[in-house]
Amino acid sequence: MGSHLALKQSIECSTRTYIPPAEPECFAYVTNNKQYLMLSCSWDGGAPKALVWWEGPDGQAKGGEENSNILILRYGTARSGKPYTCHAKHPLLVQTKTCRLTLEAPVLLTQRRVVSVYEGSDVQLTCNLRANYLPVSEITWFNNQGVGVLDTSKYALLQTSAWANLTVRDTDETQDSGEYRCSTSNAVGGTEINVTLVIKRYPIPPNVTLVKVMYNSRQRNEVGLEWQVENEGGGGWTGFILQHIWVSERPGRRGSNNVSKQEMEERISPPDWYSNIIQDPEVRIYTVGRLTSTVTYKFRITPVNHRTVGHPSAAKTPAEPRYNVYPAVIGAAIGGMLFAAFLTALLLVFIIRNRNNNPRLHDMLFGLQHSQSRENINFPEDELEGRSEGGIEEIGGSSSPGPTMALPRAASPLTTSPASATPATSQAPPPGDDNEPVSVTITVKATGS
Repeated sequence: MGSHLALKQSIECSTRTYIPPAEPECFAYVTNNKQYLMLSCSWDGGAPKALVWWEGPDGQAKGGEENSNILILRYGTARSGKPYTCHAKHPLLVQTKTCRLTLEAPVLLTQRRVVSVYEGSDVQLTCNLRANYLPVSEITWFNNQGVGVLDTSKYALLQTSAWANLTVRDTDETQDSGEYRCSTSNAVGGTEINVTLVIKRYPIPPNVTLVKVMYNSRQRNEVGLEWQVENEGGGGWTGFILQHIWVSERPGRRGSNNVSKQEMEERISPPDWYSNIIQDPEVRIYTVGRLTSTVTYKFRITPVNHRTVGHPSAAKTPAEPRYNVYPAVIGAAIGGMLFAAFLTALLLVFIIRNRNNNPRLHDMLFGLQHSQSRENINFPEDELEGRSEGGIEEIGGSSSPGPTMALPRAASPLTTSPASATPATSQAPPPGDDNEPVSVTITVKATGS
């Protein structure tokens, strides 16, 4: 309350005191250049304002200030595991409130200290903090060459404030095997942990042998190859590398004027193996085309087990295609036999049809026995000689007048009796097996009574 003689009435004013509604807060942070560690303590609110001051484990202290106070330490000089205490005093409270910060060096953990995978696969390396440390730590990965890892096509980083995972893509034994380092530090101290990455190669595949290397045609622009794998049941291969190399060129095939400069340089320079990748492990036959017909090549094949390359087979030069004469010889023989059979049939038909003109040739081919047997049947000489010495036989008896028929000997010439009244007449031959005409003589003799 206030009064004055010049005033008719007294004047008053009022104020109110209260305790800050929250508790004191402590936190630590590091400057951007990592030169200083800042320990901050505040107790906002209240009336009047609270008095705040710091006390450290080594006697570090900072005089009281209202509402907030900051203790500045050089980076790396803070004591690990020892509390830094902030005291806050308010006039309305008898007791002093405190806030503590315990600074600790970070500790790193990993799931596996040794990680092994087959080459060609992706692998993830893990690293995490055991707890949330003050001040905050940042995790950094270093590869097997000691270089800090960033997100690239080879590496992938995924991290938070508490952990960081490193993924190594498409691992290779020679490039990616080794020690990887996960590191972190804060103003109190630093630590790191090593993770050993072992990249294993797949087992060496079994040997492969070329069993056939031959040109497919006389044009020599395609080569057919066939191979076999040793220990087929053992497995351990995922494909093949089929290679061919230029060896030499046959002279006199192409004129030197038509050879380009590039071709001349290729002939002078050492030749290279040209590769064809076969990703099917079951393939055993393959054809290499688009070859130069005037060039001699050598071929070899190498088994592959994922990324493990086996031993190449012995190089072989393609063989010329085999000229198979058996079909031609057999065809010519069959054709000759058919032609000879046809000519023989024609000759036999000609001889049979012209046997009267060439009886000796006919008898020589078919023999004389058939003709003699036919003659004996047609002309029974023995029977005629036994009955009549003159070669004439009377038919019907001596007392019976009438004509008689006499059969002459086959070897006798054709004769006619002086008393014959009628001339001799020839009749058609009887049917026979070979239709040969037979001469028959009929003699009619007239006798007076």
